[in-house]
Amino acid sequence: MSIFEFVLVGLALAALLGVVFEEVTHVNKAKVTLFFGTLAWILLFIASADESETTLIAEGLAESITEIAGLWLFLVAAMTFVAYLNKKGMIENVIYLVLPRQITERQLLLFTGLFCFIFSSLADNITATLVSATLILSLNLEPRKQIRFITLVIFAVNSGGVALITGDVTTLMIFLAGKVEILTLLSLSLPAFAGVLALILLLSRGMTGSVSLNHVLSPVRRVDVVISVLFLLTIIATIAGNVVFSIPPVLMFLFGLSMMFLVSRFMSDDNDLDPILEYVRAIEFETLLFFLGILLLVGMLKEIQALSSLVTVYDVLPPLAANYMMGIFSAFIDNVPLTAALLKAGIIMAPEQWMALTYAVGVGGSLLVIGSAAGIVAMSRIPGLTFVSYLRYFAFLLTAYTLGYAGVFLLGLAIN
Repeated sequence: MSIFEFVLVGLALAALLGVVFEEVTHVNKAKVTLFFGTLAWILLFIASADESETTLIAEGLAESITEIAGLWLFLVAAMTFVAYLNKKGMIENVIYLVLPRQITERQLLLFTGLFCFIFSSLADNITATLVSATLILSLNLEPRKQIRFITLVIFAVNSGGVALITGDVTTLMIFLAGKVEILTLLSLSLPAFAGVLALILLLSRGMTGSVSLNHVLSPVRRVDVVISVLFLLTIIATIAGNVVFSIPPVLMFLFGLSMMFLVSRFMSDDNDLDPILEYVRAIEFETLLFFLGILLLVGMLKEIQALSSLVTVYDVLPPLAANYMMGIFSAFIDNVPLTAALLKAGIIMAPEQWMALTYAVGVGGSLLVIGSAAGIVAMSRIPGLTFVSYLRYFAFLLTAYTLGYAGVFLLGLAIN
């Protein structure tokens, strides 16, 4: 590896350190990764030896931009739906309609795990975590029990996200790379939920009290109900359209978004002070910019052929063990760059092994509170949730993760 390539790898490591120590530097990870990602490609073009090398670099950049564009457009459509439903209180309404006014702590623990698992499959795990954290704070639980509940939330939202391309970016990335099919991903929900149930049982020890809930329902308009149904139909149509007609998910979700705009236009008052297009601006663009920067960096590493070290793990260990270790590794490093690097490294595995990797990188980040976006968001909302307080439940989390991974392995054998 030349000195220049070492410099480029150093830029990627600097971006990674910027993500890990975001709470220390107080510099948003999206700004850090976008800066280093674009700088690396600029340096590649400047250092190009001749016109033919410049052409190859341009082709590599175009390939990365194409992949990023597909991911971005899908996430924009999905996040706009969720931003609208969350702002209108539709999500909280569903919670309060299902829950009784008086419930035991163990029952509430089960409901929390079930809700987070299902909701994070439909929406992103950040939104699921925010909604769940708000619910937990409203219950006035003692701090120790709050930590137990939010620990379950983090694990459950990450577990639910692996089963659908709408739930987790890494799942979407692996699907778009053609490594797994939608129906195969859906089957992941069984072992993933088994892991959540295992964690619920472990955390329920000592949960003997009851909780009173204050049901406050938001007003519901007919247009909000229609858009809620449209969101569910869009998810179903995305799955069916891809399985039957091989329609790209991004196309179906953009069609659903266009239908959302039209429904709002013809069902809302002309003097509506809450225009639907405002919800495009309400989505987490910092998250999208972070993905942009990360994928540019990984594309650069592929361009200089610096991803071969990741493949060596799969040369030393069988895919079953290597994938399990990658899940644990994702607790220390963000799973988005890890997944992107694995996909770019050219690893060859059977579909059931890619399915195991999908579960591992999606759920493994739950082992540490800093290992996933859900954990970072929860720390900013729940008083007393720190790295150490979350670490107390590491053994429980590792047990649940391992049981879920074992279930994925058995499922892979059955499918094969």
